[in-house]
Amino acid sequence: MGRRVCVLLLLGLLHWAGGGEGRKTWRRRGQQPPLPPPPPPPPQRAEAAAGQPVESFPLDFTAVEGNMDSFMAQVKSLAQSLYPCSAQQLNEDLRLHLLLNTSVTCNDGSPAGYYLKESKGSRRWLLFLEGGWYCFNRENCDTRYDTMRRLMSSKDWPHTRTGTGILSSQPEENPHWWNANMVFIPYCSSDVWSGASSKSEKNEYAFMGALIIQEVVRELLGKGLSGAKVLLLAGSSAGGTGVLLNVDRVAEQLEDLGYPAIQVRGLADSGWFLDNKQYRRTDCIDTVTCAPTEAIRRGIRCPRREGPGPILGSLHMQRAWGRVASLREELLGRADPQQPNFSGGSRYWNGMVPERCRRQFKEGEEWNCFFGYKVYPTLRCPVFVVQWLFDEAQLTVDNVHLTGQPVQEGQWLYIQNLGRELRSTLKDVPASFAPACLSHEIIIRSHWTDVQVKGTSLPRALHCWDRSLHDSHKASKASLKGCPVHLVDSCPWPHCNPSCPTIRDQFTGQEMNVAQFLMHMGFDVQTVAQQQGLEPSKLLGMLSSGS
Repeated sequence: MGRRVCVLLLLGLLHWAGGGEGRKTWRRRGQQPPLPPPPPPPPQRAEAAAGQPVESFPLDFTAVEGNMDSFMAQVKSLAQSLYPCSAQQLNEDLRLHLLLNTSVTCNDGSPAGYYLKESKGSRRWLLFLEGGWYCFNRENCDTRYDTMRRLMSSKDWPHTRTGTGILSSQPEENPHWWNANMVFIPYCSSDVWSGASSKSEKNEYAFMGALIIQEVVRELLGKGLSGAKVLLLAGSSAGGTGVLLNVDRVAEQLEDLGYPAIQVRGLADSGWFLDNKQYRRTDCIDTVTCAPTEAIRRGIRCPRREGPGPILGSLHMQRAWGRVASLREELLGRADPQQPNFSGGSRYWNGMVPERCRRQFKEGEEWNCFFGYKVYPTLRCPVFVVQWLFDEAQLTVDNVHLTGQPVQEGQWLYIQNLGRELRSTLKDVPASFAPACLSHEIIIRSHWTDVQVKGTSLPRALHCWDRSLHDSHKASKASLKGCPVHLVDSCPWPHCNPSCPTIRDQFTGQEMNVAQFLMHMGFDVQTVAQQQGLEPSKLLGMLSSGS
């Protein structure tokens, strides 16, 4: 009985704190708030199973009005105190669900799926797209299947996953999204979440990333998503690019299915790549040696519309969604002959890009829409962009390798210029977080709360952005009243931000501070100090402090 009492008390408090709209929100709207259910009184003399009095856990409910973080800290403390009495009921794992529509598959034809952890009472849903590069021809897809099979098949997926970072259900690790409904969508299509090509005798592999997202959303509507207020489509690396390619399509899908009130937003982490010139050009043999523009060109074959005229007018998004519906019907053997024709062509993915972006480029150049700074201005849904200024994946495809011998002067200049170029592409992105660090991916890392730009952490910036959109979800992407969300480092070197993730020497395993790291890379302290008119010791001090 005591176990049941403590669990009910905890769930009641968490629902009261996290569910529905806050009291301040009602007052801003000028409406009278409905009376909230009274919180359960603290037990005074309830008896535990062992006959001992249950300890009282007083909470300061006035803290909600002034400081939600303080209140949540109290709830967290209460949760930790109650946890021993019902450990089995506080399971934080996300559980695997394979898609019921078995025609939407991974590369090898096994069913695609998703991991779900429901949060009863919450109207917020977070759908996360996993990353993991891509493949663009038979040879490198075969190699990928031999070496990274879990990214092409669901056959060996575990039954559960533990959420970390923004998928964590621990308030300490995930301060503002911990009580959302969490969905992790594994990446098994190798197409940057763009594909609409089924496996056949002619096609050894299926590439159905765009359709996987469609089917997951459709299934989740029957699991509570239909009552959602906010859907945050998030992703890292290839998943981050997948957010940019699919966020408007998800919003259109929900509207088409009769759920226009669900506010769809995007969070793109480490998927904002540049189509810049490689430091050293090499033959396009595999994913990591091939320039991104060339790899995307080889992988994508955008659907070609046959018939009179381009897609224009107020119904263009509905017609664009008709493309997705027709693809799905084709997979089920019920293609509509009146729908656009996707036949022909020899490239791999049959990739789909946002319709408004497609119209910015002539036929054959749709690959441009895979690059964030080109597709972002065409998006309708609000999107928050998270990008390291010195992204390891970007440097890899640019053929800049920072292991082994110190970098050459040309490499060093290339790296600095990369940071400047990326910073420039974010100048018109009002919601962005770009630390001057050498890293890749962040939002599902457990340390994602540690990195700061201009004194603001990423969770704090996301919370501010979320609140700014709370009452005006149809506002322009630029309508972010007073929020510290355009957070882009200005210092010019990798890891000049002191809150960057730790770097370790690849040979000794020891941690390196930024000065040691830069000197390890071949950074000439004497020369740079002279160029800046500084003493070398002063420059090293500035580097170590991030100033």
